[in-house]
Amino acid sequence: MAENEKRIETHRIRCLSKMKMFLLAITCAFVSKTLSGSYMNSMLTQIERQFNIPTSLVGFINGSFEIGNLLLIIFVSYFGTKLHRPILIGVGCVVMGLGCFLQSLPHFLMDRYQYESTVSVSGNLSLNNFLCMENGTQIFRPTEDPSECVKEVKSLMWIYVLVGNIIRGIGETPIMPLGISYIEDFAKSENSPLYIGFVETGAIIGPLFGLSLASFCANVYVDTGSVNTDDLTITPTDTRWVGAWWFGFLICAGVNVLTAIPFFFLPKSLSKEGLKNNADIIKNDKEEKQREEVKKKKDGITKVAGITTTYKGTQQDLYMGNAILADCNRDCNCPTKTWDPVCGNNGVSYMSACLAGCETSTGAGRNMVFQNCSCIQTSGNSSAVLGLCDKGHDCSMMLQYFLILSAIGSFIYSLSAIPGYMVLLRCIKPEEKSLGVGLHTFCTRVFAGIPAPIYFGALVDSTCLHWGTLKCGESGACRIYDSANFRYIYLGLPAALRGLSYIPAFLVLNILKNCHLPGENASSGTVLIEAKVTGKETECKDMDQNSKVLNDKELKTKL
Repeated sequence: MAENEKRIETHRIRCLSKMKMFLLAITCAFVSKTLSGSYMNSMLTQIERQFNIPTSLVGFINGSFEIGNLLLIIFVSYFGTKLHRPILIGVGCVVMGLGCFLQSLPHFLMDRYQYESTVSVSGNLSLNNFLCMENGTQIFRPTEDPSECVKEVKSLMWIYVLVGNIIRGIGETPIMPLGISYIEDFAKSENSPLYIGFVETGAIIGPLFGLSLASFCANVYVDTGSVNTDDLTITPTDTRWVGAWWFGFLICAGVNVLTAIPFFFLPKSLSKEGLKNNADIIKNDKEEKQREEVKKKKDGITKVAGITTTYKGTQQDLYMGNAILADCNRDCNCPTKTWDPVCGNNGVSYMSACLAGCETSTGAGRNMVFQNCSCIQTSGNSSAVLGLCDKGHDCSMMLQYFLILSAIGSFIYSLSAIPGYMVLLRCIKPEEKSLGVGLHTFCTRVFAGIPAPIYFGALVDSTCLHWGTLKCGESGACRIYDSANFRYIYLGLPAALRGLSYIPAFLVLNILKNCHLPGENASSGTVLIEAKVTGKETECKDMDQNSKVLNDKELKTKL
């Protein structure tokens, strides 16, 4: 008897340890997949500048992840439960790593990044053709070789990022539906919400690491190690700056592959957590499982002359058309499309030192200072430095308020994640849990994940005030946005969409409030049945003992 109990206890501990190992592995998988996802979202701006593509195309690249996920989600969700789920999840993590590596590949196949500039990085005064030269000639001409022009404009290197993102979406397909269903199948009913909570915590931790990695890579120049960064005339705050976006993708690739390793050593199935090798209890568990089968304004816009303000410093209509030239720079023969901003000591930004009317310069690289600027109206010496002017203290304070409110809003929004999952899982049959999660993910991809980045990108493009220019004169990435309309779209549209989402939510609540999920009273019913059975067994034992006592007394009396 003692040996049998010891064997049962050893078996239970072994099953528990495997369940905990899977929980740790799937949590790490959620961390790695959200790490690469948040990093990708944070690097969209860098990718837009690297390939000189509009935001609408960047939105399509971002939505390609959902497209890849959509290709296999139903198939994997339905057939995945019949196969080896941990191995499928491990393969998915490896495929995600492959996709991340493919996304970084363009950096090693492309030439060095060249940003548009009118400034001579050497600072040699004899080459200061980028300054105001009265009666001079326009030296900025498109490339002479038309074939090179076509090659640059029609560069398709961004397709590597697109295909890599699709592959990353394919790899992510089995992680959520198969991982959640595996936990729900082999964990105690009262433990599965806690375990899913741990997994969702991993989905929160991942973006923290991803955003930190993105912040680091965005401040490292894209061609660091192959160019002398001291010669750069731009800083990370410049809209032409491109960070080392490719480096983070290599890190994400390695993390995803390492995360896959534990899944190849986990079993296809486990005994139900806490299950004892007792015939009566196994029978009760089967009965319980049978019962469960039926349940289951313009403020903050950077003050730029000719775009957001006049050269006299007064506000103008942001979409009034081309007002780049003024009396102060009309004879300077300046390029009107090249974006190489400078900040005047009057607090106004200008598209270039030439358009600011600057005649001389001192220093080199980022420390270059332009002087004798005819368009900068100040009482003293009119000068300018590279880069846009700061937006002021009020703008930075508003950013802090925004971050605080976003954190509070995200916390409130996250409170519904686990209850929503549990309602979903407990309303469907056990053998259809994986398919249910897959269908839920499928609908999310179709109605939100794929179209949202595309129409958001198109709407963001509509707020662009000045587009970058390629060598051939074609439009590149946007350099400055109308921040008022930008925030109306960025904040207003999601608020409207979430507001509409309350309509079906209230309908579901109205339906569920009058219904009891089949599993709500199952555990209590099981307890009552077990109590009754135990009571009857005890009563029977007492009756047997009493009858034996009576029989003994009668026997003694007769003797």
